Amino acid sequence: MSSPSTVDRAFGAALYTSSDDALDTGASLLAADPASDAELARRGRELVAAAWRRGWQPADVVRVARRELDDIHVRLLAALVRAQAKEDRPRGPRWTAQLGELTEEEPARTDRFSYATAVLELYRLLVRLPALEHLDEPVGAPRPESRVLTRIRALLAKAEATGFPEEAEALSAKAQELMARHSIDEALLAARAPAPDAPAACRIGVEPPYEQIKAMLLDVVATANHCRAVWNESLGFSTVVGFEADLEAVELLHASLLLQAMTAMTRAEAEQRAAGRRRTRTFRQSFLAAYVHRVGTRLAAAAEAQVTEDLLPVLASRDAAVADRLDRLFPKTATTRLRGATDAAGWTEGVRAAERAEMTSRPRPR
Repeated sequence: MSSPSTVDRAFGAALYTSSDDALDTGASLLAADPASDAELARRGRELVAAAWRRGWQPADVVRVARRELDDIHVRLLAALVRAQAKEDRPRGPRWTAQLGELTEEEPARTDRFSYATAVLELYRLLVRLPALEHLDEPVGAPRPESRVLTRIRALLAKAEATGFPEEAEALSAKAQELMARHSIDEALLAARAPAPDAPAACRIGVEPPYEQIKAMLLDVVATANHCRAVWNESLGFSTVVGFEADLEAVELLHASLLLQAMTAMTRAEAEQRAAGRRRTRTFRQSFLAAYVHRVGTRLAAAAEAQVTEDLLPVLASRDAAVADRLDRLFPKTATTRLRGATDAAGWTEGVRAAERAEMTSRPRPR
């Protein structure tokens, strides 16, 4: 029987325990044996492939590495994922886009011991990843972005950049109007197609602080755009289920509204401090809760204004398909209650900010 390799002995010592001493032992073994580098890299690619089999995607593992570890680990992981992709099976457009977003800058190597320590810390994380829901997507070329989505992206970028609330309101309102119309047009096209598309799913990061309220914002944006969202608090993301065109709209609008909300909150805090009032975490939480509540109401109104009676059967059929996919992915879910939104000034300022990001639309022409 052959003796265990250096990598096996390092893994046995360090990978399945959280002890720093065990980590030092494993790193010392690897640092003393340069011939083990190729096997160490191969085993890393195998760990990445195992994560894919457990339902993870490139953006997911990068997100959790960024939350739990340091920049060197994120760079190591990006290099590992890129290397594994050359051995991987064909994947869908969303997966391919995630690969394209990986950093290409290799981590700087210092001494062998420090490098081996970082590798083992990363591999520790990979072996402990829990199973996730598989978000399979059709393999093929990415959907070409429509001119409507290009216009929406440009409108939201202007809304984020402007310093004038009235202009931001008008730009955001126009963007939501285009989103609602685009969603309905896509639904009508799918209804006429011989083989209509099926609901898809994607994961969107929900980062601290104020994760619960940020997840609520994503939920109201998803609901207004005929999607459903489920928040995974422990892993820092929400899974959004819906038809592809609607998912694209949700990603765009959520990112824009979140940026607008944080910018408005910072401005409101500065105004409160200038007036001699000390602002707290409760103020910020109340501000964001009010913002989400008000924006959600207006998003729902904007979406409803685009729906005419003849469209109801088509949209109801798609809503049922989304609900079915959601139930299959998440047979058990729980609701959470928001706490801590008790600052009256924060709530008032949040409502005002939401008014400035007002989402309205004109009735859809018939």
